[in-house]
Amino acid sequence: MVGFQGVAQELTPPNLPLSGEERDSPLTRGDTGGLSVAIIGGGYAGMAAAVALAERGIPVTVFESAPQLGGRARGLPLSHRGRDGEGETQLDNGQHLLLGCYRATLRMIELVGGNIEKDFLRLPLQLDLHGELSLKAPRLPAPLHLLIALLTAQGLSFSARLHAAHFMLAMRRANFRITHDMTVTELLAQHGQDADLTQKLWEPLCIAALNTPIHKASAQIFLNVLRDALNRSRADSDMLLPRIDFTALFPQRAANYVEQHGGKVLISCGVEALRPLEDGIEITSARGTEKFSHVICAAPPVVAAKLLRPIATLAETVARIDRLEHQPIYTVYLQYPAHVTLPHPMLGLHQRYSQWLFDKGRIAGQQGLLAAVISAEGIHQELSQEELAQKVIAELSAEFGIAEQPEWFKVIAEKRATFCCSPNLQRPSQLTPLPRLLLAGDYTAGDYPATLEGAVLSGLKCADVVTMQ
Repeated sequence: MVGFQGVAQELTPPNLPLSGEERDSPLTRGDTGGLSVAIIGGGYAGMAAAVALAERGIPVTVFESAPQLGGRARGLPLSHRGRDGEGETQLDNGQHLLLGCYRATLRMIELVGGNIEKDFLRLPLQLDLHGELSLKAPRLPAPLHLLIALLTAQGLSFSARLHAAHFMLAMRRANFRITHDMTVTELLAQHGQDADLTQKLWEPLCIAALNTPIHKASAQIFLNVLRDALNRSRADSDMLLPRIDFTALFPQRAANYVEQHGGKVLISCGVEALRPLEDGIEITSARGTEKFSHVICAAPPVVAAKLLRPIATLAETVARIDRLEHQPIYTVYLQYPAHVTLPHPMLGLHQRYSQWLFDKGRIAGQQGLLAAVISAEGIHQELSQEELAQKVIAELSAEFGIAEQPEWFKVIAEKRATFCCSPNLQRPSQLTPLPRLLLAGDYTAGDYPATLEGAVLSGLKCADVVTMQ
């Protein structure tokens, strides 16, 4: 999960709500065929699977080791001391941006009671690197909206704008496919994208979408991003900034939905061991040992590997998980006086420590609260949290003339935020050698980088497999 949480996703996810044929199936009439499903992990993947199964009348029990749901996209109450004394502020463990092409995620949010227009600040596609680049898509059909945005972008030479437009047109003619994968750096060089254009446009987009430096990032995955977010419906490129925290946005509503449909959601209750049986799988947790017909492991990759490692038949699955490299995301929250704002709800900085800035006052009514996001590996990892916060404070002062010091700051470092999305990466499948044990998570096999949408789609795929078995 990156500052943008990725941008592109498959546009034909499992349909929700159920079709008429599915509603009339034995499962949705109350005959679950002896199915009972344990889901390990209450993040977006696990809760998506839980909701899809609960909707079909299948008993579900979710085991979440943390005291709150959401996984790597969760809300956090932060206690702090400011000029006015003790206080508490609701934060997320990182800033995440959804796009209009997140069709599965948005559909699931609505299914469990969300309201997209109320829950999000919706903006047309725009890329603003303060003082360096300004690109904004007009409300025209795709891909015309993007071509116009590229040709009228401020901060690029006319030649660079033409080269960017030619690149997109060439990729569109190729259906956004390349004969063999390579790094994004290599792909851009092949298509004459110069250093200035790369640094101002393609590199920020790549890091935002894949959370991987361009010299390590998969060109094919990046093209999948461009295809689905920027080349189809104009609304697919709309930026959706959440007005509420990420636990409230979906996982908590999903938990309510599951419980209303007869399921259980257990927090602060991690799974300690799995034991395959001929007709199911035993789970050992703080509640004791329980048997389920199926298990969907939607835990983070490191946790999943630890749980699966003792099962000999899963050796290759575990090996694929172990081979994944990881990339960090740092989020620096700074609480300024209420009158301090940024020029836009979200904007970027060029060649600074801070990559993307979010004005939580403009987005969520948290006046004076700013968030700086730093995606992927870099020199910022060599700094202490205090040193990094001071770098960000200095940048805000230099770029926007913010003379005040923040009342408090908080640095959240997710050192294993996402997998490193490298060329030809062999990710573990949702299916395992044990038919009753499935994997869900943004790191599992798919055409897209680590995103909320990828997590949700993996959970829905697992739910479909359980239903069909």
